[in-house]
Amino acid sequence: MTRASALLLLTFVPLLAVVPVLAQVLEPAVKADFAHRTWQGIPGLTLSAKGRVFVSWFTGGKQEPSPDNTVYLCQSDDAAKTFTEPLPMAGPKSGSRAFDPTLWIDPDGRLWYIFNRGNKESAEHGVYARRCDDPDATPLVWTDEFRVGYEVPFSFRINKPTILSTGEWIMPVTHAKEVTHAWFADKTQLQGVGISTDKGRTWSLHGALKAPPWALENMVVECLDRSLWMFMRNGSGFLWESMSTDKGRTWSEPRATSIPNPGSRFFFRRLASGHLLLVNQYQSKGRSHLAARLSTDDGATWNTGLMLDERNKVSYPDGVEDKDGVIWIVYDRDRQGAGEILIAKFKEQDVIAGKDVSGTVSLRQVVSKLDKTVLSR
Repeated sequence: MTRASALLLLTFVPLLAVVPVLAQVLEPAVKADFAHRTWQGIPGLTLSAKGRVFVSWFTGGKQEPSPDNTVYLCQSDDAAKTFTEPLPMAGPKSGSRAFDPTLWIDPDGRLWYIFNRGNKESAEHGVYARRCDDPDATPLVWTDEFRVGYEVPFSFRINKPTILSTGEWIMPVTHAKEVTHAWFADKTQLQGVGISTDKGRTWSLHGALKAPPWALENMVVECLDRSLWMFMRNGSGFLWESMSTDKGRTWSEPRATSIPNPGSRFFFRRLASGHLLLVNQYQSKGRSHLAARLSTDDGATWNTGLMLDERNKVSYPDGVEDKDGVIWIVYDRDRQGAGEILIAKFKEQDVIAGKDVSGTVSLRQVVSKLDKTVLSR
């Protein structure tokens, strides 16, 4: 697949937002009825330096979106064999819902729990976070939630930030300049990035990329030539792309790639080897056949890869590569039915071979699922 050559520069006036420096405190538990949940999904995953596994997702209310949506977190200290009871990290507040959490360890080893808040009545939509400076501590100590920034009428984020070779932090952001009295800005949504040069204390917003309807959930990697490559989900049936040669300040006109996507979140990351990993629905027009694929030529071509789960209603992968080269991918299945949060584990050589050659492949491991017997009581 070829990438955009000539850059048609699209600019957006940078907006600065200051993240408050907060004392570490234990916030009182958010009230939530986890046992009687009727759906769940949209997970995130990361690992601490010592191998503690963290998994996030959200639920609450009868559906997504709902004013009762609440974001959760659980952890494992035995390599994901068992997990703690999920705890709510942020819930409904003044009519807003908490949704789409992701987990990310920054270069200083701090754990960020990043999520969104949306209120369609007051038209307040923003990106929020809580931070834990020692993710291997017991107990974990978290900051109160704070707004990450992006003081525009609508901002939304779902995927992990990327650390550039310059040390700058790049966070993919969907945003809109119009006031939005709905859960999403829909046709007015634009794709861009937040850039931080001070380790996440302040962020500036750049890029106003337009793609087909329902463009959102973008993700960025740094190419070997130091340009930035953004993929975007949308409703066209294919991932769209844009390039930046100035560290994300300006971006090329978006265009369609040849990579099919059924309007669903994907996972796009550079591995320690330097190769690119893409986890996405493969040769499927719906949310099935979730596969891990590899590019050894910086995205020019992709192999057939390793099938992770061919069942219907599998979606929304997120993940991380650990210090031993094991790739951890979390995803959901059948949000309103089985309501499963699942983990797949494998190594790069397994993706190359299309089968388990490393002896580490583990698929369909359940982290959490709905208990229909509780719902019937």
